[in-house]
Amino acid sequence: MAIDYPTQSPVNLPIHLDGVRWLFLTLFVILCALSPVAVVGAAQSNQNSDSESESAAVIELSAPKSVKKLVKKYILLPDKPFANDTARAAFVRKTKQEIKELLATEGYFTPTVTLEDHLTGEKPILKVVPGPRTQVTEVTIEFQGDLAVETPEHRQRIAQLRASWPLTPRKFFRSSAWEEAKAALLSSIAESEYAAAQIISSQAEVDPATASAKLRMVIDSGPVFYFGDLQITGLERYDQSLISNYTPFHKSDPYRRDQLLAFQTTLQNTPQLSSASVSIRPDIASHQAVPVEVILTEAHSQRIAVGAGYSTNTGARGEINYRNYNFLNRALNMSSLLRYEQKRQIFSAKIDTVPDENNYLYSLGARIERTDIEDLRTFNQRISLTRDRTTEKMRIQLGIAWQREERQPVGAADTITYALAPDTWWRYHNVDNPLHARRGHISEIRIGGGSQYVLSKRDFVRAYARHQHWWPIGARDVLFLRAEVGYTLASSREGIPQEYLFRAGGINSVRGHNFLSLGVQEGDAIVGGRTLGTGTLEYVRWFTENWGAALFADVGDAADSWRSFKPSLGYGSGIRWRSPAGPLALDLARRHDTGTLRLHFSIAVAF
Repeated sequence: MAIDYPTQSPVNLPIHLDGVRWLFLTLFVILCALSPVAVVGAAQSNQNSDSESESAAVIELSAPKSVKKLVKKYILLPDKPFANDTARAAFVRKTKQEIKELLATEGYFTPTVTLEDHLTGEKPILKVVPGPRTQVTEVTIEFQGDLAVETPEHRQRIAQLRASWPLTPRKFFRSSAWEEAKAALLSSIAESEYAAAQIISSQAEVDPATASAKLRMVIDSGPVFYFGDLQITGLERYDQSLISNYTPFHKSDPYRRDQLLAFQTTLQNTPQLSSASVSIRPDIASHQAVPVEVILTEAHSQRIAVGAGYSTNTGARGEINYRNYNFLNRALNMSSLLRYEQKRQIFSAKIDTVPDENNYLYSLGARIERTDIEDLRTFNQRISLTRDRTTEKMRIQLGIAWQREERQPVGAADTITYALAPDTWWRYHNVDNPLHARRGHISEIRIGGGSQYVLSKRDFVRAYARHQHWWPIGARDVLFLRAEVGYTLASSREGIPQEYLFRAGGINSVRGHNFLSLGVQEGDAIVGGRTLGTGTLEYVRWFTENWGAALFADVGDAADSWRSFKPSLGYGSGIRWRSPAGPLALDLARRHDTGTLRLHFSIAVAF
């Protein structure tokens, strides 16, 4: 089951202001109390568990705190008195050996372990004195193979590899750290060019008398590997060009593991495939052109999805989505959507080509949309042709669209507008988590326009920009900033479709106002204006992994000119939930100028 969240919209609530303040206070007290109670409860539970464990043991453990914790974790102490001296001696002999082996992994090679009797009636004491902890005193890393050939590039890479070695002199020696360091060094060499790199020898020479360790390694990089031909298995319905077009490298390029993994990830996200595995066999005999093995499983070419939900933007919602990933048996991606909402109804269809070797795809789309929002009824028909290029962090779209729109504002004259508009859209994203962003930013710019000399009713140029930024605060909290600005250059808004004008209000805009209620008054309706500017500052406090609360302030307006632009302010608080499909927000916002309170919420589920 997948969950998606459309843009949220407010609904007016007839709540008395004093009552709401009391409700806010109560809500925050409850939310703030949840986290401490859980933490204290967990701490008490752990404390009780430790106490019960201590009381159940028949031997008292005496050791430094860190050593004591380690021994308790891995050494089983008796919970019954010794049956006789033989059992006691066997326990002491076995436990001494186990503790010595355990502490050796942490760098303690000269521990003393004794079992001492205490006063009559009290528990005997298992005393552990770990002794001095071993430190690294010398590190020697030698290289063989192609990497050892004297060139400026090789010297620089070897210097970087040695500089990144974590177990430097004066660091404490630990067996796990030693193994992890060796694995990391080998991985760093093998990830670029040297796919067959291997450790020839490694030795940790420990001197217990001086508590010192000398580390020595010899690594053979082997020869440089170069990418060869693709060996594709598992394709039945599609041509191999579907796969080769996604390849991020060319034949004879030096081997790079990250390119191999990026290739695999791209194929796994391709709708025509359900699984993909990309690998090479690091055989030195084929290093000049190592075959790239691509093992695939095709997905079902047709899918139907049904969804339902509710949003205070557009009311109850139901939809049917049909996709065919092998349209006309040419691996074309055909998608269609029929969505019915109380305030908006949409039917759309689109055909996408397979990305070419330069990662460009082309789309032909058509859409019919009817809306009834803020006393403005529209009926829009649209046809578009676009070229799209998507990389790991960037998307660039260039297209042209023709649309015809019938406008029926309540209390004003009906009009028909149309436009043929070239349009370009650029988006860059760099966030740590697409669903639950805590660090990073997203920026986008869109520019388009039309001319009355080419199938448009009026000359216009529309420009729009938006930026969103997330900053982590402390261990869990997040500070969020959003800003957007738009301007349509034209002699008048008359004759321009609503898509190229601006309205504001609601979630992702100015909360405390109805959805798209900020704009230009035309009769009794609110229509789009030529200017837009909104911003958000929000702080989210996460009490648990999935539940939190937010404080926010929004400001902005949409108007017909900058002179008539009058920013409105909304602020409030809400609840946040990290659902499996993304963050869900339930916000109660206050409109500053009137004191009106509005609730913002939406959820939709696809089956």
